[in-house]
Amino acid sequence: MVKATFIETMDCLAVAKIPTGAEFSYEIKLDGYRLEAVKTKGKVTLYSRRRNILNEKFGYIADALRDLPDETILDGELVAMDENGRSDFNLLQNFRSAQLKIHYYAFDVLVHKGRRLTDRPLSERREILARILPLNAHVSLSVADSSAENMLTFVKAHGLEGIVAKRTDSIYEPGLRTGSWSKYRINLGQEFVIGGYTPGTSGFDALIVGVYQGRKLMFAARVRAGFVPATRREVFAQT
Repeated sequence: MVKATFIETMDCLAVAKIPTGAEFSYEIKLDGYRLEAVKTKGKVTLYSRRRNILNEKFGYIADALRDLPDETILDGELVAMDENGRSDFNLLQNFRSAQLKIHYYAFDVLVHKGRRLTDRPLSERREILARILPLNAHVSLSVADSSAENMLTFVKAHGLEGIVAKRTDSIYEPGLRTGSWSKYRINLGQEFVIGGYTPGTSGFDALIVGVYQGRKLMFAARVRAGFVPATRREVFAQT
């Protein structure tokens, strides 16, 4: 039996073509914060992908997960839903006014009752997750479909961002981007990865962003525009 402590998150590889085959399942790509929920000794702690604790901001999400078994870790995405039911990252930034619209979509379980599951196939982990996840106004199970065509049709019809394809036999590889999980964007915009920042008086002066060329992350630009001091502080807290 292991104690539930933070595990570095597994990442998706950006692809230009959706992988297909019977070995894949497909989920909606959500636009929010990656959130790991760890329950140990009766307490749920919410972690960002950078291991920042978010309970002060999203205590109601921790409370919504209080019925998880002890020594359990979930992986998922925290999102704010707009009036059309789409995830809205800007709305999530205004978390104080958007509480009723903020939702946690769990898509994996890494530890269950002290048993580490990262070496088990995704299909098995999803079965366990579906059994233990407390469903309520703030928590849902991320929908997975075996058909890339069905998911692509749904995402396009609802103006959503994209699709995540995962091998159902994949193990969970903390901190890695192996391609067992991949993400495909519907829109034609360029996706950038925040690789770092330059310091400033409100947390950061500029974000340093890059793009993937194959498996290599390449520098693209420094981004300063569009951030007021309050937003800079909120974004900095997620790093």
